[in-house]
Amino acid sequence: MSLLTVGSVAFDKIETPFGKTDKIIGGAATYISLTASYFTKKNNLVGIVGADFPAEMIETFHKHAINTDGLEIDPNGKTFFWSGKYHNDMNSRDTLETQLNVLDGYEPKLPEQYQDCEYLMLGNMVPAVQHATLNKFNKRPKFVMLDTMNLWMDIAMDELKAVIADIDCLTINDSEARQLSGDYSIRKAAKTIMAMGPKTLVIKKGEHGALLFQGDKIFFCPALPLEDVFDPTGAGDSFAGGFIGYLAKSDDLSFNNLKRAMIYGSAMASFCVEKFGVERILGLTDQEINDRVMEFVQLASFEIS
Repeated sequence: MSLLTVGSVAFDKIETPFGKTDKIIGGAATYISLTASYFTKKNNLVGIVGADFPAEMIETFHKHAINTDGLEIDPNGKTFFWSGKYHNDMNSRDTLETQLNVLDGYEPKLPEQYQDCEYLMLGNMVPAVQHATLNKFNKRPKFVMLDTMNLWMDIAMDELKAVIADIDCLTINDSEARQLSGDYSIRKAAKTIMAMGPKTLVIKKGEHGALLFQGDKIFFCPALPLEDVFDPTGAGDSFAGGFIGYLAKSDDLSFNNLKRAMIYGSAMASFCVEKFGVERILGLTDQEINDRVMEFVQLASFEIS
């Protein structure tokens, strides 16, 4: 099934307790598209970059069978840039610098050939832009998933709730779930958020795994205990790419298959954090992915006598 990802393609500069980088490739749509490429071969991208974006990275997208007809290149602009420093626990970070550049006032444009999109991933962006993008489709995609963050809850809550009402699946972290719902209990928060519109909710808990909610059904996916975690920057987006990429490949939206998608998403996120930026998720093999998935299966598998 065809997958379309709309979001940021960016430069990041990162510092963690394990090292730091100069300017490297990042952005929500970058991580999502690359990780999803291991599952679905009809993989389209919408975003914008400046004239400073390297042609080699666009070639890398093509090598991963990602269609970039929807990636605008502003010849007079500079690519979005973010710089951050992680604390010792790797769960919290400080933003050191943000340059919107070409993202300032950006309105995504959908090439006509993307109108047949069946699975749509709206990466973290201004909620009004996410909503406007969804409304550009002549026919609503079969499954619409959206990621967001606490910033939009602080400054654009009404617009965020409006787009949440029109999607199928929302993915946020636990602190964002509490802020959005006003409930401290994650289970209560999930019910409150699903009452806003989305039938399916994924609440990410970082190194403590992720929770899947749909109606009264709940599934917990653990995080894999890794020896080395170098950079968690793209973990959430890599999870989202693995999750929706697997759904697009299988074209099965049953709760049991959503649980499988959670495992594949978590596996892709676990690869991402092992190196800086997108380095680890480039050039993975099917065998590596299958072996990592089996590690998750073994982690949570047990028998009751």
